[in-house]
Amino acid sequence: MATPLTDATTERIVQLFALADRDLVSALLLDECGEHLPLLSSSDSAAIERIRFAVLKLSGGDLDALERAVGLAKTDWRDVLVAAGFGSDVKAHFRWWPDAHV
Repeated sequence: MATPLTDATTERIVQLFALADRDLVSALLLDECGEHLPLLSSSDSAAIERIRFAVLKLSGGDLDALERAVGLAKTDWRDVLVAAGFGSDVKAHFRWWPDAHV
């Protein structure tokens, strides 16, 4: 069973992507960017959310960029965290969003 999208992840999808693309983005994150990533514990939902935030940030709301970021995560998700600026601080992904309160 796929790790469900959190409300925070869904909020970012809504803000970044057009209505017509949101279902596709959600499905991509659920199916391709979750517990099946290499070297990731399937029980680590906090790490999965961090990676999902990173690919969303790198996408900038562009589907092609999101697919590239997810592809990178499938090779080595640590590279996605570093590219998004989340590599050295486990709470940096929360501060990425303008209304974050962390």
